[in-house]
Amino acid sequence: MQLLNFQIEAIKHLMISMEKSEREIVLKSPTGSGKTIMLTNFMHEYLKGHSRTVFIWLTPGKGSLEEQSKEKMDKYIHGSQTKLLKDIMINGFEENDVCFINWEKLTKKDNVVLKDSEKNNFYKWVEKALLDGLSFKVIVDESHQNFTEKSDAIIQIFKTDKIIRCSATPLTDKSSLIIEVSEEDVIIEGLIKKQLIINENFPQSIDTKNQTEYLLQKALKKQIDLSNEFNKISKKINPLIIIQMPNSSDDLLTMVQNYLLDKGISVEYGNLAIWLSGMHENLDDIVKNDSPQKVVIIKQAIATGWDCPRAHILVKLRDNMDETFEIQTIGRIRRMPEAKHYENEILDSCYLYTFDSKFTEGAKRFLGKAALDSKQIFLKNDYQDFSLIKEQRTNITDYRDPKKILKAIYSYFKTSYNLTNNKTENRLKLETSGYIFSKDIVRYTLSGKVINLSELSERDKLNTIKINEPINTTHHGREYHNRVGRIGLEIGLEYSYINTIIGKLFGEKFSYVNKILSLPPRELYSFVINNFDLLRRASRESMAAKVTHLTIELKSILDRLNPN
Repeated sequence: MQLLNFQIEAIKHLMISMEKSEREIVLKSPTGSGKTIMLTNFMHEYLKGHSRTVFIWLTPGKGSLEEQSKEKMDKYIHGSQTKLLKDIMINGFEENDVCFINWEKLTKKDNVVLKDSEKNNFYKWVEKALLDGLSFKVIVDESHQNFTEKSDAIIQIFKTDKIIRCSATPLTDKSSLIIEVSEEDVIIEGLIKKQLIINENFPQSIDTKNQTEYLLQKALKKQIDLSNEFNKISKKINPLIIIQMPNSSDDLLTMVQNYLLDKGISVEYGNLAIWLSGMHENLDDIVKNDSPQKVVIIKQAIATGWDCPRAHILVKLRDNMDETFEIQTIGRIRRMPEAKHYENEILDSCYLYTFDSKFTEGAKRFLGKAALDSKQIFLKNDYQDFSLIKEQRTNITDYRDPKKILKAIYSYFKTSYNLTNNKTENRLKLETSGYIFSKDIVRYTLSGKVINLSELSERDKLNTIKINEPINTTHHGREYHNRVGRIGLEIGLEYSYINTIIGKLFGEKFSYVNKILSLPPRELYSFVINNFDLLRRASRESMAAKVTHLTIELKSILDRLNPN
C-alpha cells in the first residue's frame, strides 16, 4: 500500500521523536487519516534498525480493536511478527514482536479472559523479557479513552522509556512531544470528506410537533439526494444514516423504529441495522459500500475503531436535556467511501442533524481523584454574538426631561449620520450605516460547512441566512413594546415618553419639526424591532454626550464588599 505524503511525514517525525528526550509522544491525527497505517509502518521501520525491541500496542476495551489492528498490520506489513494476548500467554515475548493487547483484559475485575493466576503469568513473561534484555516501546491507541490510573499502571509494568499516545482528540500534558497531522492534509489527499454541513437549510424558526421526526425527515431526504448523486456517476454506493440515541431512551427507540417502518425501513426489510447493548441486528457486511442498510441505530458512541466509509449522515437525538457531543463520533461520517473525492460538493460532504446545543472536542480526561473534565462548549448559532456588558446603576434617582432627551437623540443622529431634513436621503444614509428598512421582521441565523472540526466555534466559517417574517401587529406588538421599553430603560425614561420620542423622530403619525423619517405604523414596528440594538446604543450614547449624569464612586461599593 502506497503511503501518502502526510503519512510519510508523520512517520518521519515519529522516528525522530524516538531519539529525543521526551518520554511521552502524542500523535494527533484525524479519524480517517490512516492512523493504523502510519503506526504500523513506523514500527516496521523502527524495528529494522533497533534490535531487542518489542512494541506493545494497547487498545480500549470495546470493539475488538486489538484484533482489527493486528489484522491491518498483517495486511500492510507482510511477514510482520504480530501477537495477541493469547499468543503471549503461550510463548511470551520475542525480539521484534508487535503485541496487540486490550488493556481492560488486564485490569477489569470481572473479566474472565485472565484469571489471577494467568495475570501473574503475564507479569512473569514481562519480567522474563526485561531480564533477557528486551526493550518495550508502548503505543496507546485511542488514548483519550486510556488516560486513566489503571491504564497508566499497565504501562508502568513494561518499564518503557517511550510512550506514543495517538488519537484524533488526545489528552496531553505539557511535557509531551506532539506530532500533529492536519485535517487539511488529509482532506487534500481525499481520505476524508471536505466539509461537515450542520443542519442544512434549517429555517430560523422551526414549528414542529415532533423534533425527532423533523430531524429524521431531513436525514432521509438527504440520503435520497446522496443516492441520486452516486447514481449519476455510476457508483454503487448506498449512503448510510447513523442515528445516535441518548441513554435510557427505550421509548424514543420505539418511536424512531415506528417512524422508519412507516417509511419502509426496518430490520425485516433488510435496510435497518441496530447496534445497541444486547441488540445487534442486521450488521453483516454493513461496511460494504453497496450494502442495503440505509440506517443504523446506535447509542452514544459507536464501538471504537468501527469504520464504515459510506456513512454520510449523523442524526444526534436528545432526551430532555443536552448531552456532550464528541468529535470522535463525527469522525464516523467523515471517511470517503473510496478514499477519494468526487469533486461533487454533495458527495464530498458529510451531514449533521441535531437540536443538541453542546459540543465537546475529545472525551473526558480521568486521572483518578484528580479527574479533569475538559470541554469546549459552543453556543447555538443564534447566540454567537453573545457578550456580557458591564453596567452599573447608581441608587440616585435622576429625572429626565423628555423634551431635552428628544433634542439630544435627534442631535446625535444628525451629527453621527450627517442627516438633513430630506427623509429620503436620511433613510439612505441610515441604511448605508447598517440600519434595516423592511416591511418584514428580519432575522438572521447561521448555517453552512465546517471544513476543520476544530474551527466549529468560528462564526466566519458558517453562512449567514436572512429570514423575513411578515409583520403582524398583534403577534409582534408585544415585541415592539418590549423593545421600546428597554430603550427607555437605557436612559431612565418611562415607556410612554420614549414611545412618543420614537414616534416623533421616525413615525408619520407624530408631528415634529426635526423629523428624521416618516414611517407608517407597520414599518415603524419593524424598524424598531429590526434595529433594536442600534437604537438602544444610539439612545445611550446620545445621553452620554448631552446629559450630565450623577455618579457614585465604585470604591464605595468595594468598601461594602470588602471592609478591609
